[in-house]
Amino acid sequence: MRVLLVEDDDGDALLVEALLEEARAPFILSRARSLAEAERLLSDAECVLLDLGLPDAHGLDSLHRLLSKPDAPAILVLTGLDDEREGIDAVSAGAEDYLIKGQVDGELLLRGVRYAVERRRADDAQFQLREAKLLAAERSRLERGLLPPPLLQGSDLDLEVRYQPGGQRMLLGGDFYDAVGLPDGSVHAIIGDVCGHGPDEAALGVCLRIAWRALVLAGEPPEKVLRTLDQVLVAERHGEGIFTTACVVTVAPDRRSARYFLAGHPEPLLVVGQQIVDLPKCKVGVPLGVLPDYAWTGVDVPLPPGWQLVCFTDGLIEGRVPGDTDRLGVERLCEILRDQLRRGPDWLDPLIAEVTKLNGGELDDDMAVLLLKDPA
Repeated sequence: MRVLLVEDDDGDALLVEALLEEARAPFILSRARSLAEAERLLSDAECVLLDLGLPDAHGLDSLHRLLSKPDAPAILVLTGLDDEREGIDAVSAGAEDYLIKGQVDGELLLRGVRYAVERRRADDAQFQLREAKLLAAERSRLERGLLPPPLLQGSDLDLEVRYQPGGQRMLLGGDFYDAVGLPDGSVHAIIGDVCGHGPDEAALGVCLRIAWRALVLAGEPPEKVLRTLDQVLVAERHGEGIFTTACVVTVAPDRRSARYFLAGHPEPLLVVGQQIVDLPKCKVGVPLGVLPDYAWTGVDVPLPPGWQLVCFTDGLIEGRVPGDTDRLGVERLCEILRDQLRRGPDWLDPLIAEVTKLNGGELDDDMAVLLLKDPA
C-alpha cells in the first residue's frame, strides 16, 4: 500500500517511520514536507497521513485542498496532544479518522491506515451505487419520454416497436417514436433521430416527440406539424447545427392508403406477404433544423390487403458487413428481410438479430423500429 506522509517536522516524521517499521507494515512510504509537495505526490498515494500544521497551510485548509483533488485518497489526520478538537473537526470535514501523536503505537497506526483505506473504498462503492441508481432512474424517465406507449386505444391497427441502444453504452440516445389514433379512424405515426448521443440529445428527442403528439391530437395536418417541429427544434436545441431526421406516416381510416413524409430520414419499407413492394417515391426533404421556413411534401401510397409498413432509424442500416468496408445499407437490409419473410410471419426480432450478428456485436448507433400492420 502506498502511503504519503505529509509532515514538515523531521522528528515526527522519523517517529512515524519507526512505528510503521516496528509494526512491519507492508507500506511504501513517501514523504512531503509541504502541502504544495503533497499535491504533486497525491496521485500515487492510497492513504495520506496529514499533519495540519504545515509551512504553506494551517489547520483544516490543507485537508480541504487535498479533498478537493480528483480521486482524492483516504486521509488520516495526525494531531498534537492539545489538538484533539481539531482532529474531530477534521473528521467532520471529510477525513477518514484522526490519530494523536504520542498516543499511538505501530499496530494502532497500521490498523488506522487500513481502516481509512477500506472506509474510503466503501464510500466510493456507495457513491458509485447511488450514481448507478440515479442513472437508471434518469434512463427510465427518458425512456418514457422517447418511447411512450402509443395512443391507439380502440384502433384496429397493429403496432410493434423495438429500440436498441448503440454499442455497449446501454444509454438512450436521440431516437424516438410515437403513434396516435384519432376519432376519425386515422392513425398517425412518427419515428425520428436527433443527431448525436447523450442526455441533451435524448431530452431534445423527448421535446420533439411530445410536441408532435400534441399537434396531432390538436388535428393539425402533417405539413404544419413538421414546420412547427422545425421551429421547436431550433428554439430548444443546445447548439447550432443540431438537426433531426424524421419520417411521418398517416394511415387512412379504411387502411387502404397512407401518406408519408421524409425529413432527411430513411424511406420506410412496404411488405405484402413475402414481398417488399416499391413505394411511390417521396421527395426526401431536408432534416428538421436545417433550413428555415422549409415546406415538406408527402406522397400517397396505396396499401394492399395484408400490408406491413416498416419505419426505422439509420442505426439499422449503418451496421458493418464482414469482409466489406461499406455499411449494411438498405439493399442488404432488404435481402435479409426477404429471407426472414420466407421463414415465417414473426420476422422482426430475427431481422434485428441477423443485422446485429453481421455487425459482429451490438450496433454502433441507436436503432428504433416502428412496424404498422394491416388488421385484415
